[in-house]
Amino acid sequence: MAVAKVIELNSSSKNGIEDAVKTGLAKCAESVKNIQGAWINDIKVVTDGAGNVTEWRVNLKVTFVVQ
Repeated sequence: MAVAKVIELNSSSKNGIEDAVKTGLAKCAESVKNIQGAWINDIKVVTDGAGNVTEWRVNLKVTFVVQ
């Protein structure tokens, strides 16, 4: 029987949503093993005064198997 745990984390990137997700998962994998998947729970953008997107932010729920 496997037991899985879900943790929540935030990540950001100036390059886009996919890069924010990849960066967050890579950082998480430095200390969490057996990552099975992730949900993008929320997406936010930071803008400059003219309304241009300057940063993408994602809130992730990451699932991993507990050993």
